[in-house]
Amino acid sequence: MHSPPHTPGPRVSALVAAALAAPSVLLVLLVAFSWHPLLTLDGDIARTTHTWAVDQPGVTHAFRILTDWVWDPWTMRAVCAAAVVWLVWIHSAWWLALWVAATCALGTGVQQGLKSALGRERPVWTDPVDSARYAAFPSGHALTATVVCGLLLWLLHLYGAGLALRRTGLVLAVVSVVGVGLSRVWLGVHWPSDVVGGWLIGAMIVALAVASYERWPGPGRLDPRGSLRP
Repeated sequence: MHSPPHTPGPRVSALVAAALAAPSVLLVLLVAFSWHPLLTLDGDIARTTHTWAVDQPGVTHAFRILTDWVWDPWTMRAVCAAAVVWLVWIHSAWWLALWVAATCALGTGVQQGLKSALGRERPVWTDPVDSARYAAFPSGHALTATVVCGLLLWLLHLYGAGLALRRTGLVLAVVSVVGVGLSRVWLGVHWPSDVVGGWLIGAMIVALAVASYERWPGPGRLDPRGSLRP
């Protein structure tokens, strides 16, 4: 990949962020106030998937490997760190590298802040197939995967990656984001709304990062014409 031919417009990114903000805030409020219909739906889905997880130990074991190693938040952060090194080492894009790292850190901070503020209990089973610590909402796995995959897709677009590479990246991102969310519900360590919240909030953070990066007059910011601004 060479110098980026163009960058996405801040207006589009801001509109996407605004569109994601409304359902994100609504879901946070519904969880905070323990809205009964949401709790009922969460419980029904969780009980059904837990029954499947107990009855299908092979699938459950595969999901445990994927969620503990491939899609683990620390694995995702390591991938993000590799992208930051690539930006600095290959392209000397210090400002963009800082922006990507800061966005990933922001996602972690938002996730931990909401977990601490809401303190939502995780599902409890008499025959658990997995375990997890800390509060439930939002899912850290789902949020981190969404943030990291979203940032990587943005970088592929930003640096003019070929169509085949972009399509491959998109497929891997969708499989990772959707897969990790489904695995957390299957393993019985999250309610479905925890995962949806992670997806929504993670996507909103990426959209905000892209929009703010385009408006920020920082040194070394990528120019839409494909050069680096001094």
